[in-house]
Amino acid sequence: MKWTDDRSGNVEDRRGLGGGAVVGGGLGTLIIAAIIFFLGGDPSSILSSGGSASSAGTEQRDLTADELKVREFVKMVTAENEETWTKIFADNGMKYTPARVVLFENTTQSGCGTAQSAMGPFYCPADQTVYMDMSFFKELQQQFGARVTEFTIAYVMGHEMGHHVQTLLGTTQKVDALRGRYSEAEMNRVSVATELQADFYAGVWARQTDAREHILEPGDIDAAIEAAEAVGDDNIQKRSQGYVNQESFTHGSSAQRKEWFMKGYNTGDIRQGDTFDQLLK
Repeated sequence: MKWTDDRSGNVEDRRGLGGGAVVGGGLGTLIIAAIIFFLGGDPSSILSSGGSASSAGTEQRDLTADELKVREFVKMVTAENEETWTKIFADNGMKYTPARVVLFENTTQSGCGTAQSAMGPFYCPADQTVYMDMSFFKELQQQFGARVTEFTIAYVMGHEMGHHVQTLLGTTQKVDALRGRYSEAEMNRVSVATELQADFYAGVWARQTDAREHILEPGDIDAAIEAAEAVGDDNIQKRSQGYVNQESFTHGSSAQRKEWFMKGYNTGDIRQGDTFDQLLK
């Protein structure tokens, strides 16, 4: 992925500050992390109870050169999201309000509760912030076999920014209003639609940003697709329980995630992303 010269001031790096708890790992935790990966909605109930942590705090430390490079990369991708979505909103007669991005390790506090590294990247609508512990990408590669490149990280951020777009457009609020009125099966379908739309928005971002800055290099789109497919509900269920139950899907199958990301990328048109059909009517 080609880097640009843009940097965002909306990135906060909490790594190296100490005071976090060490979260337990293992494949079981990773499965939970993959399910939460790309969550996007209000994860407070899961963040409050999910995962196990030791009480030992971590010492403050200086960030490594690689960690400082990651910070610059995240600032760059955040800036490109801000520029692209500001233009898209303006083209459609709306004003875009940027999201914040927080880099952390082990645990940190979010507007949706305690964020833990085992949860993977997520967007919290309560404080309109994307929370990312970069160690998740190593596990994504090691446990799920997904090829992790710079554009894999950019795609994940694009997906989480897609959830921010949903909050700004009122989609998140409409989904939340259905809780308690829809059955569990119906809410699962709504959740799938929510996640697939965020994948679509990530594709739109990739297309429009590349048109402006020529950021994509050979293999970048394939890497994004591999990550999307790795965390499809069917793939996760096969790994965790040995069989697939489509009715319990909450994020979409591997094929669906690929389909909607590519639809966003191929069209570059935010108006083509109605994954809900009649679900929110």
